[in-house]
Amino acid sequence: MKVKRKIFWGALITLGIVYGDIGTSPLYVMKALIMDAGGLNGLTEDYVIGCLSLVFWTLMLMTTIKYVLIALRADNHGEGGIFALYALVRNKKKWLILPALLGGAALLADGTLTPAVTVTSAIEGLKGISIGSQPWINTQLEVNLVTFVILLVLFLIQRFGTSFIGKAFGPLMLLWFSFLAIFGIVNLIHEPLVLRALSPHYGLMLLFSPANKVGIFILGSVFLATTGAEALYSDMGHVGKRSIYLTWPFVCGALVLNYFGQGAYLIKNLGNFKTTGDIFNPFYEMLPSSVYLFGVLISTIAAIIASQALITGSFTLVEEAVGLKLLPKMKVEHPSLSRGQIYIRTINWSLCICTLLVLAYFRTSERMEAAYGLAITITMLMTTILLSQYLKGKVNVVFNGIFLAVFLSVELIFLISSLTKFTHGGYVTLLITLLILLIMVIWYFGNKLRDYLSDEEEWVSLSDYKDVLQELSNDDRIPLYISNLVMLTKVDKRTYKVKRETLYSILDKSPKKAKVYWFVTVNTTSDPYTNYYTVDMMGTRNIVNLQLYLGFKMDHRVNLYLRQVVEDLIENDIIDEQPQKYTTMPGRKIGDFRFIIIQELLSPNTRVRGWQHLLISARIFIQNHSTNPIQWFGLEFSEVKVEKVPLLLKKRRIPAMEQRMILNPKDVKRRFFVKKD
Repeated sequence: MKVKRKIFWGALITLGIVYGDIGTSPLYVMKALIMDAGGLNGLTEDYVIGCLSLVFWTLMLMTTIKYVLIALRADNHGEGGIFALYALVRNKKKWLILPALLGGAALLADGTLTPAVTVTSAIEGLKGISIGSQPWINTQLEVNLVTFVILLVLFLIQRFGTSFIGKAFGPLMLLWFSFLAIFGIVNLIHEPLVLRALSPHYGLMLLFSPANKVGIFILGSVFLATTGAEALYSDMGHVGKRSIYLTWPFVCGALVLNYFGQGAYLIKNLGNFKTTGDIFNPFYEMLPSSVYLFGVLISTIAAIIASQALITGSFTLVEEAVGLKLLPKMKVEHPSLSRGQIYIRTINWSLCICTLLVLAYFRTSERMEAAYGLAITITMLMTTILLSQYLKGKVNVVFNGIFLAVFLSVELIFLISSLTKFTHGGYVTLLITLLILLIMVIWYFGNKLRDYLSDEEEWVSLSDYKDVLQELSNDDRIPLYISNLVMLTKVDKRTYKVKRETLYSILDKSPKKAKVYWFVTVNTTSDPYTNYYTVDMMGTRNIVNLQLYLGFKMDHRVNLYLRQVVEDLIENDIIDEQPQKYTTMPGRKIGDFRFIIIQELLSPNTRVRGWQHLLISARIFIQNHSTNPIQWFGLEFSEVKVEKVPLLLKKRRIPAMEQRMILNPKDVKRRFFVKKD
């Protein structure tokens, strides 16, 4: 019984998180195809059947086959999305980083556009509709204000996690898809011959039919039926592939029934339409008058939920990018016990600001639609390239070739169609994509270039400096710097490798004498409440290799954990007591602490010039301004020193100076104190 209940709730959460974007496509796909025909007067039975055939097979081809049946199998420990896919194939060819970067940047850009487009278009549907005695929304300004409030609330609730959101939105999306299916069937039973569209023959005929005025570019409108497929793949880590496999047949069936219901309504009423093509929406027109208002309201709710898939997908995407060193480290929060459900405050509010700016700039959904679609098409193209590499060795060469040719051809057509609207708003999508891409390129290639140009070995063994550190600790000629010097750094548990800059800080920048040297590594585990540590004293009593193991739900309050470790080690006589003469706590055995955080700066003593210097400098700037280690490690109330160390790359050779004169002390005395006669 518990298993069935768990499956049910998993399916419900999936409906609320994954399918918002693709689930609202019936609101605008058939409307766009009517506009491609030149309006209602250009509609014919063959045109409608052909459009339905193209929509059905595009949905089957792009969403069901490419993403549900193929892409979902390409998971990286349960995570999906373009970066998870790249992680699986990056060792095959180095150039695969390029489609990964471009596709990831485009998907993040789409995350700023989708909420604005879907919510604005939904609220515009309420314009002029009376709820009670008078309309609640009359002007576009009122539409924008309501949209602004809804978007702000949507981003505010992200911190509660996708489980909370899924349980809240899941029942509504279940109602929405049931609504789509029911009223699709209601209209379909009046014109069952529309089921002929299940044959691909009618779609192929329409592509080359004179009735199709836009030719093969009609696929640009047809492709709108599958724009949420990439979000479906990205959100796999939040809900699991089993939940998607379980719910997709229901979702797909509801979508197909509604499309065919709209087509049946159009064929049945050919020549009898009383409205003009520019305001005609078959989704609303096919509804009985008794449920019309309910249909508008439920579609508005569904459109609001649609933006959720891109937001949660963006969180997953960024976490994967950080893990692959494509973006700088960011603080990831886990609102629930599932590690796949995450919240990244920085990304959430960055998306919020960009989305609200898009709303303020475009104002109407019609203007936003010119920018919408371009970004997701780029991502789909890049996903196809990476998937073809993933399939090598798993399927035969012929199948892989067919896969690549079919999907690249269809997606390239949609991309070309989207680029025709570049000057009408598509440039905004491209600018956002390029900005995100620039950050990724700087971070990734800046790291690569830094490692390549480094003159010295970046990592050194801590064991090689063990004797030096003990000698420094016992040197009475040097004043005590602090009782416990804590270096927050990564130490390899097997080789004791640490970054050279860590020991440079202790030994070269005015030697730091301490009673105990702590080298602390924080390891995050997949279990939510892991909380233990290991200590390696390296054969000493004052050099500690401390490994903290914390679950992803545990706060990284390193100072609190460290005090407990010190108490344990003193109690077990592993390190010496640290009595304090001046203290408010009688009998105190623990000394004071100072945490050292190292910040790199590019040394002027370098031969790196031109674009290399610019790239390295930009990478260091991003590193020093994107993360806050003090907050990351919970050190707001601790004594912390941020220390700048030089990054030496290709040291500049200073020319030897010509020696002209050297005065020794005797020469100076003879020169200035000689007696005069």
